[in-house]
Amino acid sequence: MSGADTAEYRIAHLRDRLASEDIAELGVRIEQRGAGVMLYGTVSTVACRNEILRIAQDELSGLPLHEDLVVAVTDAPNHPEELS
Repeated sequence: MSGADTAEYRIAHLRDRLASEDIAELGVRIEQRGAGVMLYGTVSTVACRNEILRIAQDELSGLPLHEDLVVAVTDAPNHPEELS
């Protein structure tokens, strides 16, 4: 198996883990970019983000990992919206 095939296999395994473990996260996109892997998307909490990164580092150890995971803000606004 070549290095690219191995990376694709590891990425597929990471997707499976994110979908099947307690985190059940399906909204994170995972792409191979050159020799590295990019994770991006929106997650519900900081704890969820941290768990995704822990799992990704476990599955993809040895590959450059880049991430752009945004935590959704679901708090009610603290001021009224001003319309003109």
